[in-house]
Amino acid sequence: MANQKILEKKQAVIDEIANHAKESNAFILFEYQGLTVADMTELRRKLRESDSDLKIYKNTLTKRALDSLNIDLGDELNGPKAVAFGPDMIAPIKVLNEFAKTHEALQLKIGIVDGEVTDLDTLKKLAAIPSREGLLTMFASGLLQYQKEFAIGVDLYRQKLEEENK
Repeated sequence: MANQKILEKKQAVIDEIANHAKESNAFILFEYQGLTVADMTELRRKLRESDSDLKIYKNTLTKRALDSLNIDLGDELNGPKAVAFGPDMIAPIKVLNEFAKTHEALQLKIGIVDGEVTDLDTLKKLAAIPSREGLLTMFASGLLQYQKEFAIGVDLYRQKLEEENK
């Protein structure tokens, strides 16, 4: 029979995993086997820059944590997996996808994005979305276009009135 202290430690890890999966907008599982320690350090640094984090948990504990949340990832919890998570829905996916382009050992597998199980194809689509700042820039430039056209229209109307008053 397992020691009570060991069971308590395992339950604490299960609770930690469940908490990350529940509170994070992105909870991405990926394979990391073949990455060097330097690669993992670089990946952790890049994830931290995007306010995300990376953890490696035992698959059995991850499965128990996700089962407690009624989340089924099927057979994806076989083999060594790491988890990236963060409050931003897109940031960890973008970081992992960019890192995977230069490090073939990293392979995205499956994720939980905004509370929904998300397959690899959807993760790739989400990685293609511009950053929050990029989207805000596009939105602002769209708004500025209307203001610019309005200003041009008002100026043309002003010129027309000046010509009529001459």
